[in-house]
Amino acid sequence: MPDITPIECGLPVPPEGAVVTVGTFDGVHRGHHDVLERLVQRATARGLPSVVITFEPHPLEVVNPAVAPPLLTLHQEKLELLAQSGVSYVAVLPFTPTLAAFEAEYFVDHVLRERFAMAELLVGHDHGFGRGRLGDITVLRALGAARGFGVTVLSPVHAADGTAISSTTIRKAISEGDLDRAAAGLGRPYSVSGVVVRGDQRGRTIGYPTLNLSAPSPRKLLPPDGVYAVRVQLPEGPFGGMLNLGPRPTFGDAGRRIETHVFDAGRDWYGAHIRLDFVRRLRGTRPFSGIDALRAQLADDERQARDALRQAGGESPMEFPA
Repeated sequence: MPDITPIECGLPVPPEGAVVTVGTFDGVHRGHHDVLERLVQRATARGLPSVVITFEPHPLEVVNPAVAPPLLTLHQEKLELLAQSGVSYVAVLPFTPTLAAFEAEYFVDHVLRERFAMAELLVGHDHGFGRGRLGDITVLRALGAARGFGVTVLSPVHAADGTAISSTTIRKAISEGDLDRAAAGLGRPYSVSGVVVRGDQRGRTIGYPTLNLSAPSPRKLLPPDGVYAVRVQLPEGPFGGMLNLGPRPTFGDAGRRIETHVFDAGRDWYGAHIRLDFVRRLRGTRPFSGIDALRAQLADDERQARDALRQAGGESPMEFPA
């Protein structure tokens, strides 16, 4: 059995303990929200704090990197979403080979109970933990009965077509460019965040200046290359926009970029942290015969993007002077 030094729980919890859930929570999707809502409800009913325990990096990056999935939410994105859930605490455990080797019983006793004062555990129906994920629901219930903590197993949340919502199904939808299906599973549009960096300013010369987003981690899942209608979450608030994801073949640029033309706004926002919410895919990327042909296509893209945002209720009327 791996050896760790016992550590007193650092959370200000009462002697009665805390109501806990454990998981990777990639995407913080509708199924996760159901767990989080019930966690808060149960903790409130018992007068105890609610604790979410999650991991960094994704466990598969440690135990089987070859099959580790791309991420719906990078670490900071996940924390921001969890912070909106109303839970008392979020604890991030570094997922290491040592942690991966813990037997289920050891993890329950020395991590959940000893370090986080777990009095009750809420988990999803397919939860597995401990070495080889051998700590399934049956094992958890047996440990709960022996150790005196309650175990509540939650049923999956289903999409309109009857399939269970999961990070895996949402990844598939995004990879296929099915933004509506992804948003239905997430409970919000899929997004990417980053810092505005200086580009080559070519867009200004053709009447479509863009915000260039710093390249996200290669672990972040992006939809297929193309032009998208987006909501741009800026420090001043939300704006509509259109985004080009991928190369710029008209200019011979094969690099994959994320650049967004923001509607009705004239600032540059260099250094600002922004979020781009994907609303609708408008077309794929392709080369044009020249600047005039590209400019005409961009005008058509703008009309389509504004229509898509109006239909989604997301085009902002806010205007800022150039």
